[in-house]
This record gives sequence, C-alpha cells and structure tokens, in this order.
Amino acid sequence: MAMRMSGLMSGMDTESLVQELVAARQTKVDKQKKAQTKLEWKQSAWKDLNTKLKNLQTKYISNMRFVSSFSKKTTKVSNTSAASVITGDKAVNGVQTLEVTQLAKNGYLTGGKITNNGLRSENAALTTMEELGLVTGDSTTTLNLKIGAIPKDGAADTRGAGVDIQIDKNTTISDVVSALKNAGLNASFDAANGRFFISSKESGEANEFQLTATDSNGENVLKGLGLSEDGGAKKVYAQDAIIKLNDAEFTSSKNTFEINGLTITALSETNGQKVTITTEQDTDGIYDMVKNFLKEYNSIINEMDKLYNADTAKGYEPLTEDEKSVMSDSEVEKYEQKIKDSLLRRDENINSVAGTLKDVMSQGIQIGSKTYYLSDFGINKLSYFTAPDNEKNAYHIDGDSDDENTSGNADVLKGLIASDPNTVITFFTEMSKNLYSSMDKMSKSVQGYRTYGNFYDDKKMASDYSSYTSKIAEMEEALNDYEDKMYSKFSKMETALAKMQSKTTALAGLLGTS
Repeated sequence: MAMRMSGLMSGMDTESLVQELVAARQTKVDKQKKAQTKLEWKQSAWKDLNTKLKNLQTKYISNMRFVSSFSKKTTKVSNTSAASVITGDKAVNGVQTLEVTQLAKNGYLTGGKITNNGLRSENAALTTMEELGLVTGDSTTTLNLKIGAIPKDGAADTRGAGVDIQIDKNTTISDVVSALKNAGLNASFDAANGRFFISSKESGEANEFQLTATDSNGENVLKGLGLSEDGGAKKVYAQDAIIKLNDAEFTSSKNTFEINGLTITALSETNGQKVTITTEQDTDGIYDMVKNFLKEYNSIINEMDKLYNADTAKGYEPLTEDEKSVMSDSEVEKYEQKIKDSLLRRDENINSVAGTLKDVMSQGIQIGSKTYYLSDFGINKLSYFTAPDNEKNAYHIDGDSDDENTSGNADVLKGLIASDPNTVITFFTEMSKNLYSSMDKMSKSVQGYRTYGNFYDDKKMASDYSSYTSKIAEMEEALNDYEDKMYSKFSKMETALAKMQSKTTALAGLLGTS
C-alpha cells in the first residue's frame, strides 16, 4: 500500500475523508459479495437435496417398477444341519422332501512315516533319493500320476496317459512336492511327522488321483517315500455328492445343487431320514421393501416441507470479514445458520417437486374393476392435528412395530401380502412407474438452466455465480480507481494551497510585513 502524506497545508484529515467516500461505494461491492455468498449456500443446499432425490429414484423407485423386485421367496428347512437352501426367483412354492445320501469329498493321501535314517534332521525337504537309499548311481525311475475317476468294473480308462514324474538320485523330497503340485494336486511334506500330505484340488470322483510306478524300482521309491499302501499310506477316495429330491436322485461333484430355482447345499448325510423343505412367498421381504421405500420418501418429503416452510430471515445478510471480527465464532455460526435455514423458503422448485410427489402418492391405481389407494393397504398419513409440523405429508404403516404412532393398529399390509400378494405387487409396481416417470420429467435437461438428472437449475445458478464474480471484480477495480482519483484531487488541493502559501509569504516579504 502506497504511503501518502496528506493534509500538511490544509490541516484536513484527508485520509479519513477519502476512506469515508470509498466506504460509501464499498457498501455496493459488499452487497454483491453477500448476494454471491447466499447463492453459493443455496447451491450447496440444493446439491444435498438433489442427491437425496436421485437416491430415492434410483435405489428405491427404479427397482420397485419391476415385478421381479417383489418376487421374493424363502425356503425353510426342517433340519438345518442337513442342508441349507437359497431361494431363487424361479423357485416354485410348495413342500418337498430331501435326502442326503452322501457328501462330496476330495481325494486324500496321507503318506506313511519315512523312517529311513537318511532323512536330514534339518531341512528334511532337501533330502535326496540317494540319501534315502532309494535311487543310486545313474539309474532313474518314473512315477505316473493320473487325475480323474478311477474306472470301475472293467470300464475303459478315459484318463489319458497322465503325467510322468522322473526320479533320479538327485531328486529331493521338495522336488517331488513341486512335481505333484505342477501336475494339479495339493501337496506338502510335514518334516516334523516325516509324512507327505496329498489331496485333489476339487471334490468329486472326476478329481480323484492315482499315483503308480512304471517299474519295480518305482514301486520301491513309492514305498520308501510312504506313498503306497506297503509304505503305510492311507487313502481316502474322492466321491460325488448324492441327494434325493422328491425321491429323484441327483449327483454333483460338489455339495451344491441347483435344481428348479433352489440352490441346495448338502451339509450332512441324513441316513435315510427325509428332510422337509418348504418354499413360500417371502412376506417379510416384500413388507421390508415397502417399509424402506416409505422411510426414505418420508425423510425427503419432510425435509422439503421444512425447507419450504422455514421461518423468514429478513434483515439477515452474510457477514463481511470486518463484521465477523467483532463477533464470537459461535455467534457467527448461529447468525449464518439462520440465513442457511431460510434459503429455500417458498422456493418454487421445491414446491413443484414436493407437490408432484405428493400428487402421485395420493393417486389411485386401477387393478381389475377396483381402484386402490395406499389407505387400502393400511398406509395413511396422521391426522392434521396429530402430525408434527412439517411431517403432515409422511405416510405410516398400520401395525409397524417401529412406529409409535401406528404400532397398535391392525397390520393390514402384512395380511394382504400373505393373502393377496399379486394385488400388493401390482399396486406398488404401478405406483413406482408413475413416480419414476414424474421424477424423470422433472429432471429433464433444460438448455442453459438444468443438467439432465437434476431437480434444480444447476446451470443457471452456476452462470449467476460466475456473473457475480465478474461484476464484483469490475466494481472493485472501479472502486480502486475512485480511491486513487480522490487522493489525486486532495493532493492537487494541497499543492495549490502550498503554492498560495508560498506566494503569500513572498508578498509579505516585499511589503515588509513578514
């Protein structure tokens, strides 16, 4: 800031005079800044509300337009330790019988304990075949691994040639483990117990494995490594799961079966005992869907009513930094909140959006020869005198245990879902279609005013905000020019007074009066 020397000749406080003149014009600049701040707060308020409206439309209303969203069914199992059931959309209502004949298993081979003194005491996995005395000199042997169902009763072997594992004197236990893994098995060596542990990666007969030797020396290697029955190995053979549903037999390599819309997971064998599985309409699922929608709708409609009916903040304007400086932080926050709470008071957009939603919710839906309303399903508003302020357009479900206002009423909705689900589903899908269509129209793109998907004039607000920025910049530049101009005028006045004083002094000197 330039240092100015003023008032030396006139004795006037020109600095204060100029600042007072500038302050008068600064008020106009501050007015524009305050208007821009209010617009910014209004944008923020609408963005928050817009997000909630879009969430209502996409998360709830959009899904509820389709019958499939209400096609909720549940299946109960009389013995939950025997099986679990997931119910799909295509499952058929009814009672069925289930038997679990056997569970699917992986193939397991637990090796016999290697007792040869050649096993290294440290890092046993690096023990070689030569150290174990199984392969010496330049001799080699081959082990063959086949994966697949072992042929039964003389059936043809369809497993192919299998995988050969070459063994020589330098082959280590770790090499054998790696070869088995590479061939498609789970394999490890437990040094503490001196045993191999081998298993198929998947359950079912098709994933069974068989490890054999191609010559007598190979048989000796298998025995020495504890990988054959002679070497103390214990084998658990892989098997498929078998169940009977309504006495029809089903087989799977896993314990999970997908049958006619049901996903059945066998958990334990039932030993000939029949388990009952009952599939029926999931009344709780449909009820919860309607309840959750109404909860979200009520929250938004109450908020819009509160914003629209807010108390006036006439006489309140955003504070300048100078005005804030003489107030405490809590005073500033309280003051500004008063303004923010009233920003959408009597807002035309809110009135339009809220009004449209209320109209659609109150409309009847023709189903057959009868017109149904929300009240026919035990869904009503509270009386005008009972409902709290700004909650008079919220809906309540009779018999809702979470609603203190209506929990004592008869539960009409649950009863209708159980006795007449088609009517309930038809009503709410049609109502949701009407809501979605109305909201889609309200959020259409408007050139220069609104972006598609928004319920307020976001483009217009952004444009207005930008205009404020430009206008404020112009006014501040003009204000600076005005300030410089005033200082220039006072400076010229001081100069003129100085010259006059100089001339007066000179004249007095000539007249001998100085």
